[in-house]
Amino acid sequence: MKTEKGGVLCTGNLVFDILVRPVDEIPWGKTAHVESIEQHSGGNGCSTSYTLGMLGTRVRLLGAVGADAFGDFLVERLRSACVETSGLRRTAAPTATSVAIVAHDGARGFLHRRGSSAEMYVSPEEFERELADGFQHYHVAAPFGQTRMRPLHPDLLRRARAAGLSTSLDTHWDSEGIWLADLAPSLPATDFLFVNEDEARMLCASADPDVAGSVLRERGAGVVIVKLGARGCAVYTASGRIVVPAFAVGAVDTTGAGDCFVGGFLSEKLRGRSLEEAARFANAVAAMSVSCLGGTAGVASREETEAWMRARETA
Repeated sequence: MKTEKGGVLCTGNLVFDILVRPVDEIPWGKTAHVESIEQHSGGNGCSTSYTLGMLGTRVRLLGAVGADAFGDFLVERLRSACVETSGLRRTAAPTATSVAIVAHDGARGFLHRRGSSAEMYVSPEEFERELADGFQHYHVAAPFGQTRMRPLHPDLLRRARAAGLSTSLDTHWDSEGIWLADLAPSLPATDFLFVNEDEARMLCASADPDVAGSVLRERGAGVVIVKLGARGCAVYTASGRIVVPAFAVGAVDTTGAGDCFVGGFLSEKLRGRSLEEAARFANAVAAMSVSCLGGTAGVASREETEAWMRARETA
């Protein structure tokens, strides 16, 4: 797999996922027979970085895993996609782990142990050394999910900007419920902000994506991309709104689809594609992701993704 020079420096979480499917109801006190129990790589930083690597974009992930077999699994999974793993730290805490319960329709619920995600930390000095290694873009995955990193993101984004990198941030869910109060200082240093509909509602007190796009841009974000699931996405800029429909597929598992979308979008944008082209490609990557069980199991190479898109355009 050929990778580009430049590329993406990413900070984000890594999670060992155990996926159980299908489960529509928990039969407490009884045994339920399921079709599959599988292990997969997960976590926003891990899934986005894996996607970028599979698409041929150079990427280095700064994150943390435990000194355990789950951590070994995640590191090897990333390396299989040519992700640079020199920025991964091993912690005394066990690798972050989730048990994902997936229903017949692809809906999911999670049981999560934060583990190593709570121990992740990159000092400003370490970050400056990473920036000096020739990257063109810095991405923050799930800023709310890493306890020690949470207050550092505004400074790291500003440092990346000062070093000449473009920047992006993918919000994820805030289990502490602070939301915009914590996110706001990062927005003026964020060129591309990714949110899904639920996150947009919590950040902006509105279920209307147009309201979210307006509010978050007024707070300083450059381009706001609202992920709309089966409806595609909406991109908000100073010039207006671009709505890009999704590809119609049968959803097997929606776990990680938003992270794969971000990887697809950034990969295309760093190749000089337009916002609409990047969004359409990202929709294809996400559609291929939800067609398989596991957050990144459906991610393919750039060539395979483009062929998948052409097949649907000519069908």
